[in-house]
Order: sequence, then structure tokens, then C-alpha cells
Amino acid sequence: QVQLVESGGGLVQAGGSLRLSCAASGRMFSGYVVGWFRQAPGAEREFVARIRWSGANTYYADSVKGRFTISRDNAENTVYLQMNMLKPEDTAVYYCAATTKYYPGGYSNNYDYWGQGTQVTVSS
Repeated sequence: QVQLVESGGGLVQAGGSLRLSCAASGRMFSGYVVGWFRQAPGAEREFVARIRWSGANTYYADSVKGRFTISRDNAENTVYLQMNMLKPEDTAVYYCAATTKYYPGGYSNNYDYWGQGTQVTVSS
């Protein structure tokens, strides 16, 4: 049983940066995949980035490549999303999610555990 809590959201001007954190309360294993998703008003939830708990591979949505970086601190059971050069279209509620599925891709229905979300608002 894994519980996830996001933090770090807030209001930022276009071009600014924000760092989101996703703290996992349960023990994470190498097979876990942790992803970031976001949902803007009136839109469906979309994949942002994902990372395996153990391993070097990361994956990003085309819309955030070159601007966002996903990383982890295994000792602290925390995954981060560093967001740079933010745009108004990045405004959304951001969720972290985890799954024991080995190859979940960026499909939200493949993720079993979800945090409560944290609001990111990019002005102008």
C-alpha cells in the first residue's frame, strides 16, 4: 500500500520556475513507476513525465520536453518535478501517481496510487 502526497504548487509568472514534490509513505521498490500527470480546467488528465524507481530512463510529454525534469530521492521516498520556463498553458492541477505495472506508459488508468493533487497556476 502506497500513499502519495504532492506539494510545491502555487502561482508563478510565465517564464518562472516551480518545483513539485511527491512524497511516498510506503516502501518503494525498483519495479515501481512514478508518474506526473496534470489536469487543466475542462480538459482530461494528461501525462507529463514518469520515472522508474530504479533506473536511468525518464519519459516526458512533448509539451514539456526541455522545460521539465523528473527526478527522485530514493532515501526520502520522494519524486520531484522541476518545472522551468513555465507557460500559461501549464496551468493545471498536478498529480503524482505510482504503479507496480512494469510498463505502464503514460496512460493514467495503468497507475494504481494517486496523490491529492497540487494546483499550479501560471499567470500572463
